[in-house]
Amino acid sequence: MKKKILTWELVGSVVIFLAGSLFHYIFEWSGAWRPVALMGAVNESTWEHLKLAFWPALIFALVEYGVLRHMLHNFWIGKFLGLLTMPMVISVLYYAYAAVWPKSNLAYNLAIFFLAALIGQWISYRFLTSAELHNTIRWAGIAGLVVLVASFSLLTYFPPHIFLFRDPITHLYGIPSSALVYPRNICQVSPQPCVAVIHRVNRN
Repeated sequence: MKKKILTWELVGSVVIFLAGSLFHYIFEWSGAWRPVALMGAVNESTWEHLKLAFWPALIFALVEYGVLRHMLHNFWIGKFLGLLTMPMVISVLYYAYAAVWPKSNLAYNLAIFFLAALIGQWISYRFLTSAELHNTIRWAGIAGLVVLVASFSLLTYFPPHIFLFRDPITHLYGIPSSALVYPRNICQVSPQPCVAVIHRVNRN
């Protein structure tokens, strides 16, 4: 039983990594359709990259529950802590790396993302295979998941103006003007082509 659950959690790490990498582009591919902003990255802020781990991990967890619920212990608290761990690991490692090496490195960013998914799934596995905990813990896990879902659902649309939500390229917050969806990719290579567009959006 434990081996089967472990296999699911490890496969989940890969699925989260691949799906999260895909979710980075779905908002742009949708033509900046606002409902897609719920799960897809709308800018290059740290917050938008945390979403790329959260939503695939949550979807995979629900699939896992549907298939393995008869053999899983402490599912809700295990998944809550696993889903909470992923964005925490991404944030800590990213800012530690950025403090030493400010220039963005795609390979390192991808490694952080995969490591965060792996650690989150491992924590989940430990709870799913441990002795059954008190029912109060179960409800605490459900409440925690509700808070996470609400946060990841709302804060893209209503972002606080703090560093976590600030796009380091455009210096804007939240969903960009449609004029910025394409140029922000150019800005990652060379900032000059989109400077005029950003200034125009800021004035408006």
